[in-house]
Amino acid sequence: MVELLGRRIGVAAAAAAFIALAAFGSASSSPKSFVKSTVSAHDVVIFSKSYCPYCKRAKAVFKELQLKKEPYVVELDQREDGSEIQDALRDIVGRRTVPQVFVHGKHLGGSDDTVDAYESGKLAKLLNIGVKDDL
Repeated sequence: MVELLGRRIGVAAAAAAFIALAAFGSASSSPKSFVKSTVSAHDVVIFSKSYCPYCKRAKAVFKELQLKKEPYVVELDQREDGSEIQDALRDIVGRRTVPQVFVHGKHLGGSDDTVDAYESGKLAKLLNIGVKDDL
């Protein structure tokens, strides 16, 4: 009976591992699929590098907006597959540079695009938040 129970636990553990791999992707999951699934899973995604001043500028825009939910930030310099993800970004949006910002699944652009969208009120509209007047 103990041996049978041990096999069942082993089978259960294997099934749980299989489900986890299916849910979170495996090592062979492509960088393009990672980008697409990440962008679709979060309201705001910023592909960034932790030391990049342009990335810091884009992230600061979202801090200024004081969103209820913080942007999901992928720090490419802190990932082994960061370079491959940048290649996938080039294939998907035509740019390999960082930051690359996505709002509700749509590509907003880089740092300048994000700041311009913030200053024009476009970003507030995309995020469905009220625009503050400076009066």
